[in-house]
Amino acid sequence: MTDVTINSEPTAGDSATSSCCGSCGTGAAAAPQGEAANRAVFEVTGMTCGHCVSSVTAELKKIAGVTEVAVDLATGKVTVDSTAPLNDTDVAAAIDEAGYDLTARLDG
Repeated sequence: MTDVTINSEPTAGDSATSSCCGSCGTGAAAAPQGEAANRAVFEVTGMTCGHCVSSVTAELKKIAGVTEVAVDLATGKVTVDSTAPLNDTDVAAAIDEAGYDLTARLDG
């Protein structure tokens, strides 16, 4: 299992006390370390707190071959490392299941 680190420091315009469920602060996960065989970067909207990050991460890790997920809460950028190229439909379905919207694939 891969750990996700969340930086609880608020960024400009964020409030440490505002979140979607009130149970956590806001923050960003560290980017995956090292080079992955396959890396895809997506833009996701609707995330506001660490709970949102955890939900997106958990759903993406259910996709076969996903080895690591990093979410930058401030930008909505989600980086996914995997053993094989990801199917964008699978990624969109996982993000939808978590309750958020996939708005773009940023890596090409």
